[in-house]
Amino acid sequence: WGRFDDLLLATAQSPAMLFYLDNARSVADEEHRPAGPRAGMLGRAAATGKGPKGLNENYARELMELHTLGVDGGYTQKDVTELARVLTGWSISQARDQDEDRMRGARSGRAESEPGSFVFRARVHDAGEKMVLGQRFPAGGGQDEGERAIRMLAQRPETARHIAFQLCQLLVADEPPPALVERVAQRFLATSGDLRQTVRAIVTSPEFFEPVYYRAKIKSPFEYAVSAIRAVGATTDGRAVSRHIADMGEPLYLCQPPTGYADTAEAWVNAGALLARVNFAVALTEGKVPGTTADRAVLASVPNMALELGGPDFQQQ
Repeated sequence: WGRFDDLLLATAQSPAMLFYLDNARSVADEEHRPAGPRAGMLGRAAATGKGPKGLNENYARELMELHTLGVDGGYTQKDVTELARVLTGWSISQARDQDEDRMRGARSGRAESEPGSFVFRARVHDAGEKMVLGQRFPAGGGQDEGERAIRMLAQRPETARHIAFQLCQLLVADEPPPALVERVAQRFLATSGDLRQTVRAIVTSPEFFEPVYYRAKIKSPFEYAVSAIRAVGATTDGRAVSRHIADMGEPLYLCQPPTGYADTAEAWVNAGALLARVNFAVALTEGKVPGTTADRAVLASVPNMALELGGPDFQQQ
């Protein structure tokens, strides 16, 4: 519920993101690196042919396409390349970094030296001038220019519309009304990306309460399973539940494309998936989900609980 640019920066420096989209291995070309000796571990690895070879655009592309501007956000391939240059040197610390700190007499235990944490490697950062979306980044900007670029992207009107559409799609309808999306985008911009105020603009809007959008959203398998467990007052260790969620079509943490699982009905409404939901409801109410136990009092209070869980009223939010 904070600001979107803070969230975006936190994900940019997340070791999981740095690893998944390969930015941890993105380094500047030799001619664009700062003058001076190679950067310790990375320099030695590059010398043996085992280290990062150069620029990797994966994260820069997804940062624009998925996290901020959107696929139609007006950026070009040149912008992607320039942003990738800005983000060179954003990497993941390894145990050897601590060893090199000690060899240089530096204090150990700094956050950036903890193995598995974010680290900025200045010696493999592109020190040249860049131009991203018409904004000039002077030579020698270092880590600061990456943070500046991320906050710039977070505040773009294209980003506001992209985030507004996704939130309205999540909370209102698969095809949210354009007028609502535009108002929410304006609220996003007016509050400098305050996510609490942005969401409030949706849930207090007239469209949110219009009958045409009442129960218009279909739950994803994960949402369905969690709400079913809550409805019957169950306790669970989650293991068998996760297998049922996978049977419904949403194996946890295994979505292949970086877009993530869909938030629209067409992804989840088909004969096989709906049958899997009914099977889960029956198994849950009959106590046949290993590691999961429903509250008998709750089950006894609602006749035909399995039908209630499997029916359309429960599947919709």
